[in-house]
Amino acid sequence: MKKIALSWHYLWSRPLAAALNVLLLSLGLASITFLLGVSHQINQAFERDLAGIDVVVGAKGSPMQLILSGVFQLDVPTGNIPLAAVKALQAHPQVAQVIPISMGDSFRGFRIVGTTLDYLRHYDAQLAQGVLWKSSMQAVLGARVAQQSGLKVGDTFTGTHGLAAGGHAHGQSPYTVTGILAPNGSVLDRLVFTPLESVWQVHETDTALDDEDRRVMADEREVTLALIQYKTPLAAETFPRFINTTTDLQAAAPALEITRLLSLVGVGIDVLRALAGVLLLTAGLSVFIALWSAVRERRADLALLRMLGAPPRKVAGLLLCEALWLAVLATVLGVLAGQGLTALLGWALQLEKSVLIGTLSWPVELISVPVLALGVAVASALLPAWEAYRVSVFELLQSW
Repeated sequence: MKKIALSWHYLWSRPLAAALNVLLLSLGLASITFLLGVSHQINQAFERDLAGIDVVVGAKGSPMQLILSGVFQLDVPTGNIPLAAVKALQAHPQVAQVIPISMGDSFRGFRIVGTTLDYLRHYDAQLAQGVLWKSSMQAVLGARVAQQSGLKVGDTFTGTHGLAAGGHAHGQSPYTVTGILAPNGSVLDRLVFTPLESVWQVHETDTALDDEDRRVMADEREVTLALIQYKTPLAAETFPRFINTTTDLQAAAPALEITRLLSLVGVGIDVLRALAGVLLLTAGLSVFIALWSAVRERRADLALLRMLGAPPRKVAGLLLCEALWLAVLATVLGVLAGQGLTALLGWALQLEKSVLIGTLSWPVELISVPVLALGVAVASALLPAWEAYRVSVFELLQSW
């Protein structure tokens, strides 16, 4: 205990140098903590939202855009597709389930999604209040929508045209809230759900001039896209090719597109990881220089300790204890700073009604942070500790 206390006092005998070393080491560890936390949460979100969705079918365009808009609700759709084409997909021998989705309107920046109850069942949604819809113009709110809007069961609201706030309000077609979902961490938390008929009714009411127009629109109804599950994994080889080559639709495989997305994002992550490595290397060199200088400056103190009976290993241990103090302080500050940055990013994304990141997460990989801090500190202290170990009392006394 005396050695630990003495090493603490030695560390802060040069406060500016100690603070600089802690800062440099903390910055590197904070960067690594941030990368680990964000990567973990993004991977969890991808796995959670993609679970059970084998292919997304929509209008021709970018496959990546189709996945981001249809599964993660992060992009604008590529267009609409005929309802009749979606019904035809339900009869395909390789298809187990088709979940149609219609988009185009929003409520205070949250997307209004017309769909079937199968969409909620797919993500194992549970009601916190109320009941599911039973007719058109009824809506069920995701947990975050209800939290931020303040709407309750029985309240009414109107949607606005477009997927962002500020569009034309559909004032003649109000929705009635029948239920609120319990939080489940998936894309459902930030969506408003209503039957497909509601979406058609809202737009037909706003645009139809007479009953004849309504009949024509009913015959030409469209949806935005369809989420599909296969009956057998073998369908992954033939079904997308069948859709892309024989129809006017487009089939995009989520697993393939997300792998491509992660490879693009991985370049930026590698750059940040390299920056964190440079910070750790700089911190290691700074710690080494500080401890090496400390050995030179404390030669008289070291000689006195040796004369008082301290063996060489205890003298060397003082230097190692100083390095360990730096590792402990930097680990605590670095982890807190990294988690704070993750929470800040999550808060910013929530303002944009985007992917849910920001809750405190402690992935197993986070154990590498204190291990890295310990490794850098010990590696930087080895040579100074060896120099302190081999200090000769007689040479020090003669130099006085």
